[in-house]
Amino acid sequence: MKTIKLTALASAIIAATSVAPVTFAAESIEEVTVLGSRGAPRTVSDSPVPVDVISAADMSKTGSNDMLELLKGTVPAFNVHDNPISDAASMIRPANLRGLSADSTLILVNGKRRHRSSVIAFQGAGINDGAQGPDISVIPGVALKQVEILRDGAAAQYGSDAIAGVMNFVLKDDAEGGSFSVKQGEFYEGDGAATIYDGNIGLPLTDAGFFNVSFQYKNQDDTSRSVQRTDAQNLIDAGNTDVPTPAMVWGMPKVDDDITIFVNTGLDLGNGAEAYAFGNYSERDIDGGFYYRNPNNRGGVFTDSDGRLIGSFAGEDCSAYETPTADILNSGADLGDIGDVANCWAANEMYPGGYTPRFTGNIADTSLTAGTRGMKNDINYDVSFSVGRSESDFGLNNTLNPSLGPDSPQNFKTGSYIQLEKGLNIDLQKQLGNTSVAGGYEWREESFEIVAGEQASWEQGPLATQGFNVGSHGFPGFTASSAGTFDRRNYAVYVDVESQINMDLLLGGAVRYENFSSFGSTTNYKLTAHYSISDAVALRASHSTGFRAPTMGQANVVNTQTTFNETADLIQVQTLPAPFLGGEELQPEESTNWAVGLVLTMDFAEITIDAYQIEVDDRVALTPPQDITTAQEAALNGAGIPVPDMVNFFANDFDTETTGLDIVATTDAALFNGSTTFSAAYNYNKTEVVNLGELTSEFKKDRLEEGLPNHRATFTMAQNWDKVSAFVRANYYGEFYAVHADSSGDGFDKFDADSAITVDAEASYMINSSFTVTAGAQNIFDQEAEKLPADVSTGVGGIYYETSPFGINGGFYYVKGTYNF
Repeated sequence: MKTIKLTALASAIIAATSVAPVTFAAESIEEVTVLGSRGAPRTVSDSPVPVDVISAADMSKTGSNDMLELLKGTVPAFNVHDNPISDAASMIRPANLRGLSADSTLILVNGKRRHRSSVIAFQGAGINDGAQGPDISVIPGVALKQVEILRDGAAAQYGSDAIAGVMNFVLKDDAEGGSFSVKQGEFYEGDGAATIYDGNIGLPLTDAGFFNVSFQYKNQDDTSRSVQRTDAQNLIDAGNTDVPTPAMVWGMPKVDDDITIFVNTGLDLGNGAEAYAFGNYSERDIDGGFYYRNPNNRGGVFTDSDGRLIGSFAGEDCSAYETPTADILNSGADLGDIGDVANCWAANEMYPGGYTPRFTGNIADTSLTAGTRGMKNDINYDVSFSVGRSESDFGLNNTLNPSLGPDSPQNFKTGSYIQLEKGLNIDLQKQLGNTSVAGGYEWREESFEIVAGEQASWEQGPLATQGFNVGSHGFPGFTASSAGTFDRRNYAVYVDVESQINMDLLLGGAVRYENFSSFGSTTNYKLTAHYSISDAVALRASHSTGFRAPTMGQANVVNTQTTFNETADLIQVQTLPAPFLGGEELQPEESTNWAVGLVLTMDFAEITIDAYQIEVDDRVALTPPQDITTAQEAALNGAGIPVPDMVNFFANDFDTETTGLDIVATTDAALFNGSTTFSAAYNYNKTEVVNLGELTSEFKKDRLEEGLPNHRATFTMAQNWDKVSAFVRANYYGEFYAVHADSSGDGFDKFDADSAITVDAEASYMINSSFTVTAGAQNIFDQEAEKLPADVSTGVGGIYYETSPFGINGGFYYVKGTYNF
């Protein structure tokens, strides 16, 4: 990232090395962005709001093909971590900007709103519980010209979700040339092997346009940072040969056939007009771990409501087989003569060593945007239409529907979520002297569809009346009664004015009115200013209001999660629409942003310092699990929905106040007979829950306030010679509140988990103008995540707290070959 430069940092490096005197390289290209302004493009230092521009060259110095990891290594205010055994959150990892939930950051591609994913992160490490944001991971770095990150609220300019900021992914628009690369790597532990192919090609579209295509294809094995559970080992020691080893797997899921294709096209129509279109197709299969079911104590599966192990069909008297001896149970031996009795059955016959389900999914993501832009009668116009669709098909393997007994399948298709969005945008802008006047109209339609699972995944079998669980155990399928499509429409109009008052002062303001068919209307505004005290010093400031509309998924979803309660017992929690459980209809979150910044611009360096405060009222989040009332149980039975252990729902239930500071700096120097770039970035971010609602627990409050490090920083040194280039980056993560398995049980959480530093490094050699070979490592010194206490570790089969901000998998090394043409 070249947003800022720091001379003191360069001086420290120089003093520590015995080299010739340093000469600083002059900047030949200033970074330009249109993000955060409807007027003419501006350099980053002239922008009245903080904008980071990450170029394609910068992205190549991150050592990662994963867009989430790429951004985390570049922008300290951006956080993401692994989510093992977290249902759908393991498939699409939610990310955070400035400590707010994943759906509080607006995502754009080529300046157009990106549709959100169909996956809702029900187990999103506290901060992201219930978040439904776009799937950033489908955007490959090879497709990008640059990434622009607006670190400021912008709902008055762009609409819902732009509370923490806006990310704009700008696709490549070359009409010639391209690249192809192959990357192979694995973790130091010898697992998680990944093979990644990616490429880009630019082609002419007649002699007045371009047709640019990018692709990425990836396969990656799963990882395991696990130990054998004590209860499972006890069964093995007693002679049970059917217990899996390890019984539970904490780690990354397996990813197969992860393909993504992006196309970007443009054609000059003459007379200042251009037609454009871009879109993508992405799909991947995911297979991840789940919780182990012990054959001796998993109620509702291996025992009925009275603790008996045998299910009875057709009134059969099975009492003679209801209480096998402990020796028989522990060893997994045949349960007496039960196999000879047609109407008596025990789950131990199917799974004598217990079982661990596998959570599977197919994620498909497609989008298309087309439009025209240009100038007519001195008015710039841009008219476009977009459609985006995300479908998540879920499955659960190696499990059973206990209520069906011996007729139960062991693999289930549990249903699908489909998110579909359409949008029409008309944007106009006219320059009146030193003043830009812009306005526009937006129409959007959003739908969320629940597709029922196969009947066996949710039906109530004959053993349900005896207390055996209903549905594919661990993740019951979506019932026919919960299936349906839920939609809404909204329209917005806005006015955006920006004026260069004089050579030193820039002022701006925007107002946006938006109306939703689901909850009504909202009006928001933004004010900005940039004042140049001198050529080297400038101040900038902004103030805005904003909102985030609850998604149709959050308002209507039905879902079951498996998790631990406070006593470390495994339970099933079902999420249902709030009104169904007696709650209120969801309302939009409302935000107020304040920011002030200092920009220092020298011939050889820039430094920016930005302080901010974000107040968010009526935040939407999942409530903690609650006991089921009699009325709720009756409603569940009436709707044909299997009754879980506990329930929860989405609610507007608390307010937060986030304060923070961003410092970003780079400097270029001529060192070691080559060119050197030093870059440093620091983020302090602190969230406080200032109005805790009745439905939100203290545990949830602690996770919101302490779940991410308050202090994050990166320092990168990149070195270039004629044929060799290299970089090394240090990543600092401050103390945080560590949690495992979404539980606050004894030993499952730890305040002030240790701070840590990880180091990434990479070196490339250019064989000739076309071929380059690269080798590198992420977390090169294999920094370990925070370890669980020994008793918790063997109790749940994990080694590390799963919410580690840098992951639990350790070091990863790789090699890559690239062909440029």
